[in-house]
Amino acid sequence: MERPDFFQLKNGEKVKLPFSQKEYDSRLYKLRELMSEKDLDVVILTSMHNIAYYSGFIYCSFGRPYSCVVTLKKIITVSANIDASQPWRRSHCDNIIYTDWKRHNFLKSIISIIGKDTHPKSIGVENDHLTIEMNNKLKSVFSNSFFKDISYNLMNLRMIKSNEEIEIIKNGARIADLGAEEIVKHIKEGQTELEIAIAGRDRMEREIAKTYPDAEYMDTWVWFQSGINTDGAHNPKTNRKLKNGDILSLNTFPMISGYYTALERTLFLKDVDEFSLKAWEANVKVHEKGIELIKPGAKCSEICKELNNLFAELGYLQFRTFGYGHSFGVLSHFYGREAGLELREDIDTILEPNMVISMEPMIMIPDGNPGAGGYREHDILIINENGAENITKFPYGPKNNIIEN
Repeated sequence: MERPDFFQLKNGEKVKLPFSQKEYDSRLYKLRELMSEKDLDVVILTSMHNIAYYSGFIYCSFGRPYSCVVTLKKIITVSANIDASQPWRRSHCDNIIYTDWKRHNFLKSIISIIGKDTHPKSIGVENDHLTIEMNNKLKSVFSNSFFKDISYNLMNLRMIKSNEEIEIIKNGARIADLGAEEIVKHIKEGQTELEIAIAGRDRMEREIAKTYPDAEYMDTWVWFQSGINTDGAHNPKTNRKLKNGDILSLNTFPMISGYYTALERTLFLKDVDEFSLKAWEANVKVHEKGIELIKPGAKCSEICKELNNLFAELGYLQFRTFGYGHSFGVLSHFYGREAGLELREDIDTILEPNMVISMEPMIMIPDGNPGAGGYREHDILIINENGAENITKFPYGPKNNIIEN
């Protein structure tokens, strides 16, 4: 039996995607404008975030390559046979499935889309995602083509959100607040970080399903940290039991069709000493000042400079750990990043309407020092013509988050 290298299978019916066809058409139109500007015949997308952004399909790699091939007339995803027709159902475009029977069937699938006898002059790729191995394979197949990195250009396109994207982000922020409310109900001495986190995650997943009944549900998570575990912003939850006087860090992350949102808050269980209170209040002052500074026309690096000066005046600049905020959109803890829109000293991007960015100052005082622990607050803001809309509603600061349960 001769088994195929690749094939098409339309099993079932297309499902409702997170965005309208008009939205996907608009994204594709802007991509093709970029192709014309860069004189590209073909774009071969390989990252989870860009494939999801342009097709609607979020892949699970598990060691296999995936792609979305865009020409001036076609857009087709390339997926592994293990996923059957799910990539076709979950995208607005066509799909080709490659098989595992022979090596390089993934590349053969891409050739079939472009045309066996077609020799594209110039191909756009994502250098920030391509492995050296895959880059070499593509260049060996298209040896007469010139490859151009367009990852930065694609990021810039994604940084300006559409109204449909903003609607999903707003719902994500609302659901993050609900997860935080559920977490607070379960905070008490002797309870574990793990069990508290589970409660918050379950609350958010059920609300996502209620709000988006036609979606796929994956990757929503919670980091709930206590005591020494608060020192890192990305520390996983553990089985540590809470004790009175603990500093706590609440972090909820609902994921809606590849769109990540976040809420982060500092809390204390019952008792907070004077050194911890002083550090907490200092971080809150910087957080509030940062929210004031986010508006159209502001430069990311200048916002950082002003907040650094405030931290220095308060005596805590030496404890600051990372940038003051970042963009939101198609991203997760394992894919996507719009690094051109981060509140860091080396980013000079000017804020524009329909950008979405967080304000999230953090200081970390090492163990053994007065006020030891990690302090951070996190709100999401949508830039508009006149300022910014803060879509995070969960309260912050000592007046609200000393938990007496």
